[in-house]
Amino acid sequence: MDVADAEAHIRPILGDVQTEGAAAVLRWTERLDGVHPPALRVPGERLERAAADLDPAVRAAMLESIARARKVHADQRRVDITTQVVPGGSVTERWLPVERVGLYVPGGRAVYPSSVIMNVVPAQLAGVPSLAVVSPPQPDFDGWPHPTILAACALLGVEEVYAVGGAQAVAMLAYGVDLPGGGRCEPVDLVTGPGNIYVTAAKRALQGIIGIDSEAGPTEIAILADDTADAAHVAADLISQAEHDVVAAAVLVTDSEALADAVEAEVVRQVASTKHVERITEALSGVQSAILVVDDLEAGLRLVDAYAAEHLEIHTRDAREWAMRVRNAGAIFVGTYSPVSLGDYAAGSNHVLPTAGAARHSSGLSVQSFLRGIHIVEYDEAALRDVAPHVLALSSAEDLPGHGDAIRIRTAPVGDRE
Repeated sequence: MDVADAEAHIRPILGDVQTEGAAAVLRWTERLDGVHPPALRVPGERLERAAADLDPAVRAAMLESIARARKVHADQRRVDITTQVVPGGSVTERWLPVERVGLYVPGGRAVYPSSVIMNVVPAQLAGVPSLAVVSPPQPDFDGWPHPTILAACALLGVEEVYAVGGAQAVAMLAYGVDLPGGGRCEPVDLVTGPGNIYVTAAKRALQGIIGIDSEAGPTEIAILADDTADAAHVAADLISQAEHDVVAAAVLVTDSEALADAVEAEVVRQVASTKHVERITEALSGVQSAILVVDDLEAGLRLVDAYAAEHLEIHTRDAREWAMRVRNAGAIFVGTYSPVSLGDYAAGSNHVLPTAGAARHSSGLSVQSFLRGIHIVEYDEAALRDVAPHVLALSSAEDLPGHGDAIRIRTAPVGDRE
């Protein structure tokens, strides 16, 4: 199934939520997830309890991840810039945050408090005044989202959290719903965060009503390596991404047949001792995963650039030099001590990244994702008079005389305005 196929399945959900509101959200949640949450909005005391009950080691790790993410993302903040085009004529680019954002945190096979951090931190640093997090309810936790997700929200100061996932969550964020028992989930302007194919289809279908960050597909790792690479490290990194999903892609590109053979043997050895053997084996044996031997690293570079992977690791001599030559990748991890797993949790970079070749034209989530640049144009009379002949010439060339008249009425002598 691709996103277009999934879109046909989620259309009834979107329509029901638009017309019926919270009743449809709850009905579809019970039908698809097999759980009826006690309430759509998670109570504040539930968030506080989740944070209080958090394992101390996990709490410390989350706080460190938050601190590093804030440090990196703080340097992404834009400042307003005024350009003096001519005396008396200026253009200011002002950066303003989106007013309200919905942040999707997936459930499913794994728990992703890291996705809470990666979505919330750049939004907060952009200055977004209103944030709402949605995450699927879990039958094992009384119909609330996973407590580790709730704890991450609490540590980040997010108070508006909803126990809903899937297409119905995206529809709720897009349309807004009145909540049973009072209160309201107000519509958002932008929805970010990865989800399954149905979440992606809902984001595509509702784009225009809401802005979206991207259409996230299955995770991908590509590794460009030469004969200096450590086969055990390369194999471990391929496996680390394959454990996300049976359709995850793991690709090694190397100019060393010896490394290719060694990695293949290491994969077999390491997979046997992993927890998710079946899932990883299916992902690594699928058509989306491969070990590719090329003539030289130049050919390898062309190949990984064409692939434009979500995650690209470089395990070569002079790894940084090769990394700086890459043009298409969601994020690049340089050398044997910068694995993708580091970026997933604690490098400070963002792990919400473009997939399916979208790195050729799109970036990962950042502070800029939550900002809008607005041009403020200020010309005085003299500056307008000076440029008026050019505007009149161009409006005439485009056969838009009204554009020219709007200039002429301000600049031409009174008798020449007709």
